[in-house]
Amino acid sequence: MSESQPSDIGSELNRCEPGSCQESMLITADSIEEFSQEISISLAENGAEKNGTVDDGQKKQSASVGEEVAGGNITKIQDGLNVDKDSDGAMSKSSSFSSAKSRDLTASCTSLVDDGNAAAGSSLVAEEERDAEDYLHDPIFLRKKRHVFILSSAGKPIYSMHGNEDKLATLFGVMQALVSFVQSNNDSMKSIHAMGVKFVFLVKSPLILVAISRTNHSVQQVQLQLTDVYNQILSTLTLMHMQKTFERRKNFDLRRLLAGSERLIDHLLVNDKCDHKLVTNNPFSFMTHSVRILPLQPSVRENIIGAIQNNCSKIKNLVFAVLIANNKLIALVRMKKYFIHPADLRLIFNLIECSESFKSAESWTPICLPKFDSSGFLYAHVSYLSEDCQACLLLLSIERDVFYVLKEAKQKITDKLRRSNCLEAINEAMNNKGVKLQNIGIPEIRHFIYKSKSNAQLLCSELTVPYSSIDQFKRLEGMYFELHHRIHNSGRPVKLIYQMQEKEILLAWVTQAYELFAAFEPTVHRNDVINLVNKLLKWIKKEENSLFILSAPTF
Repeated sequence: MSESQPSDIGSELNRCEPGSCQESMLITADSIEEFSQEISISLAENGAEKNGTVDDGQKKQSASVGEEVAGGNITKIQDGLNVDKDSDGAMSKSSSFSSAKSRDLTASCTSLVDDGNAAAGSSLVAEEERDAEDYLHDPIFLRKKRHVFILSSAGKPIYSMHGNEDKLATLFGVMQALVSFVQSNNDSMKSIHAMGVKFVFLVKSPLILVAISRTNHSVQQVQLQLTDVYNQILSTLTLMHMQKTFERRKNFDLRRLLAGSERLIDHLLVNDKCDHKLVTNNPFSFMTHSVRILPLQPSVRENIIGAIQNNCSKIKNLVFAVLIANNKLIALVRMKKYFIHPADLRLIFNLIECSESFKSAESWTPICLPKFDSSGFLYAHVSYLSEDCQACLLLLSIERDVFYVLKEAKQKITDKLRRSNCLEAINEAMNNKGVKLQNIGIPEIRHFIYKSKSNAQLLCSELTVPYSSIDQFKRLEGMYFELHHRIHNSGRPVKLIYQMQEKEILLAWVTQAYELFAAFEPTVHRNDVINLVNKLLKWIKKEENSLFILSAPTF
């Protein structure tokens, strides 16, 4: 393996900026920088609280990076409007959250067995049967490559990615004791490393989230994933309601409020199914903190946006209209002055992906978008456009009693899209699995992901040989995550990495305008890599109006 510094080839690459736009509909703050700022403020506040010195300036700064205080965006939009709420801010959950918890320990979709330990073989069968009730002596449980645990600050079990958390009371107690011991010294637990295993902690009072990982994801990347899990909990409960609950009872069992929604956390964490729709979206969108766009002809997308605007612009207090399909964004129209965060869109995608009930009937679902406003709910009218077009439309309002108004608007939107042949165009685009590099004339590039930084949108090529199998895809994913960590390493940041390996050549390149990660055939010469990247960038620039959403439409 060899590497090249940015000065070797970076100056030779074309500086075109495909996908850039003047105004984005998404908040485009970089996830790594944003997360580092949020963590540092959180640590400072924790220390100040112990000394009784938290001031208003610190609270305002904390709110600015996503931890909204009372009186957030929803309150601003209401502008004095009286909205009937439960006294403690809690809302009844939609039927979409009511499916039973299902996390079979042996289910293949959650199996991340460490092949290096698989040699234990049949000699463990008797021990597995003997210790079936004790996960800490269960080799199947211990061989998982990833674990995620959630507990309260008081040590009360809330969630385990594998198995039943009630059988891990001892482990939860140890994790809570470690965090408390470190906090008693005005410090915060971040990670423990032992024998190739990372124990990563994220303390978000009143919750403690812990991940145990044998993957090559960095500590910061694992913490970001834990932050997604934390946001998923807030999307069901809201921060205000959760904090009030634990203020009243420190030993409260939060599972009572989360019952049925654990599947949302499961789905958010697990991307190991051999399902191209899943594996080509979640990991890279999460890694780059961006959103994939469903490619469409500009005229088709303009018709879709126009249909939404014409039928929704007069609906009072409608905040967002989001049309998605196959985990990709088709259109987003927003209330003026308000934007949506990629992390909140991931929660929306996750909700739709693992809720089959939405396909059978229109639904009315309260959802908290923590980055938008962690203190309250938006109310989402959720429905698929039609039986012959499986794109899902979400109309999000701050009002809880406008279901039939939004239902009528959705039907008018669908009728307009059918008359303009947009439904057929969406169906055709949904069958596209990604950019086909053969069609562009650059088969030497095996795979690439491209993020336009000015609008937080992501473009991925189609998964083909050798990355079309789940094992090889996971290998590619791991290499991309490692490159991403090195590019964004605050201790030694670099702009470009050129890496020659036995099976492929890897390139990671970050500019002010975009990020590019690519895998090439192992026989490609370095000078050819430069030419191939230039050719790819020129093609993306040429097709950018179809590949990205370059406007920020409002109601």
